[in-house]
Amino acid sequence: MSGEAPPLTATAAGANPAARERRIGYACAFAVLFVWAGFLLSSRLSAKQALTPWDVAALRYAGAFVAAVPLVALLGLPRLPPLRLVALLGAASFGFPILAYHGFTLAPAAHGGVMLPGTLPFLTAALGVAFLGEAWTRRRVASLAVVAAGIGLLASDTLGAHPGAWRGDLLFLGGSCCWAVYTLLIRLWGIGAMQATLSIALWSAPIYLPIWWFLLPSSIGAVSAGAALYQLVYQGIFATVLAGLLFTRAVTALGAPTTTTITALVPGMAALAAWPLLGEPLGPIGFLGVGLVSAGMILTVMRFPSRAR
Repeated sequence: MSGEAPPLTATAAGANPAARERRIGYACAFAVLFVWAGFLLSSRLSAKQALTPWDVAALRYAGAFVAAVPLVALLGLPRLPPLRLVALLGAASFGFPILAYHGFTLAPAAHGGVMLPGTLPFLTAALGVAFLGEAWTRRRVASLAVVAAGIGLLASDTLGAHPGAWRGDLLFLGGSCCWAVYTLLIRLWGIGAMQATLSIALWSAPIYLPIWWFLLPSSIGAVSAGAALYQLVYQGIFATVLAGLLFTRAVTALGAPTTTTITALVPGMAALAAWPLLGEPLGPIGFLGVGLVSAGMILTVMRFPSRAR
């Protein structure tokens, strides 16, 4: 019939799913920025309350378990081989948050931003070269160089004001290493976002909570119910389940290099928010660093037209 639309060509039909996947990846990557920035601020807030780092971890795992149960009832149990499950739990569930929570007892939120998501693009890129054989393009090197310059300025503005915080910075660096390993593993093993996130959320609480209850120091009885409930909801539901789904989905759609370069915006966002919310100011050099990190991220995500030959 003459009124029918012409059929899609093979090229057009194949391009649309790829473009849609990239849009989903970018949406997830930029959404995770706000959740991670909130994680840094909430974790630093917990250090100023009576909660111990072990308490915050317990609230995180309890909240994640509560969020995971209805999803498991709907979707079924995630099935991962035992050794892979142990590796994911060790890196993303126990290593990353516990090191970060202890770091926040020694260093302010801006330090956590610099040393956690700020170093992640570089650690992830190094692991990609070492284990996945990924090559660094000139554009990739240029974007990382701009991000590194921005992180360096942000660090010089914030790290010098807290000379005794280097111990916390080392803990943050260890936490970032753990998350970089998690990023490598989900790519290496092809683990989906829902499977990885539900596995972490479902198994962390049964393993950790009995140990915390009987063996670890706790002052959770000294905080208000509202403060404990806030940390349970944010650390468990938002920072674990929601952020885990968003980050893993972004890595699946965009790849780790692009995703982790976008998340390099988190240090600046956290440092800017920590000024009014936590009383931790940012100076002119820090503002310049935020601008450079943003420029490096834009260099990564923008598409430039290819030259005509």
